[in-house]
Amino acid sequence: MRIAVDARELTGRPTGVGRYLSELIARWGNSADARRHEWGFYAASMPAVPEVFADSVRVVTGGGGGTRWEQWNLPRALAADRPDVLFAPGYTAPFSAPCPTIVTIHDVSYAAHPEWFSRREGARRRTLTAWSARRARLVLTDSVFSRDEIVRHLGVPAGKVRVVLLGMTTKPDGHGVSGRPAEAFGDPPTILYVGSIFQRRHVDRLIDAFVATVATRVPDSRLEIVGENRTYPPLDLDASLRACPPDIAARVSLRSYVDEGTLADLYARARVFAFPSEYEGFGLTPLEALARGVPSVVLDTAIAREVYGNAARYVPADLTDTASLAGAIVELLQSPAARAEILSHGPAVLARYDWQRTAAETLRAIEEAGGA
Repeated sequence: MRIAVDARELTGRPTGVGRYLSELIARWGNSADARRHEWGFYAASMPAVPEVFADSVRVVTGGGGGTRWEQWNLPRALAADRPDVLFAPGYTAPFSAPCPTIVTIHDVSYAAHPEWFSRREGARRRTLTAWSARRARLVLTDSVFSRDEIVRHLGVPAGKVRVVLLGMTTKPDGHGVSGRPAEAFGDPPTILYVGSIFQRRHVDRLIDAFVATVATRVPDSRLEIVGENRTYPPLDLDASLRACPPDIAARVSLRSYVDEGTLADLYARARVFAFPSEYEGFGLTPLEALARGVPSVVLDTAIAREVYGNAARYVPADLTDTASLAGAIVELLQSPAARAEILSHGPAVLARYDWQRTAAETLRAIEEAGGA
């Protein structure tokens, strides 16, 4: 079978979809089942793929890799190459693809909460995703919650949507990646947030909780935030910090991006991971923290309960008052017993998530969509 893959998300600085696709491709490169197919990875510039797939890259210039590229340049390239199926890992696929398509829709926040997007961007996402889903042979998604949201908001028949859980690559030892408690590094008690910054993730409220409460109750604590600010309406987080007392603002770090080595070091030194999101299709970074022995504080939502089970500390989803968020963070910063209790549930939760299994199930779905 000739399998085409929209690999745009493997160019530049990959975000969540790029991470998802890179994990799949890494496993397919080592899989005899996958290697029996002929692959083509399409992008507007050179994507980062394993060496085994280096000769399978198709650079399709023009359109900049955006919607125009997807809807015009990509279909023309596919028509010339005549693949049996196209796998689109990031919400949308070309309407005029000359072959069957299978698309992964990770969440439908733009449909469930249009207020989080500009009118133009929200309309674009809703239109493209709905049409892509209806045209696709199969729709993949990351959770039961997201499946139900796709059915509800996009009108896709439930039988057409398949849940394929995401994976994890490491397992927790209960003491961070080094095998020692984070305190053993001698660093300040650190709260870590990692992920693109959207309205729904309430990073501004996390900063408020730190400044108003945590910084005082845990005087040597720090807050590390890593993620591109993509909020709408835009939130000026730097301005919020400038309005704080300088000694407290100096204990908050805002970075849009760090390399993998720096990120690993931040996870190793963190004592608490904070992810106050009210809406996700899955929410991978708290699991990554858990796998490194760092307990998470999350909002009490249906998707969080589905994904993290007992291996997280839950606070009420209503964040008009940040007292509960701040209180949970303070407790986990100060109490090894509280952290250990959460981490004790880690192995059972993480056993559900394996990239090898994710890649195998995704490959079977692609083969099915392509008629194999």
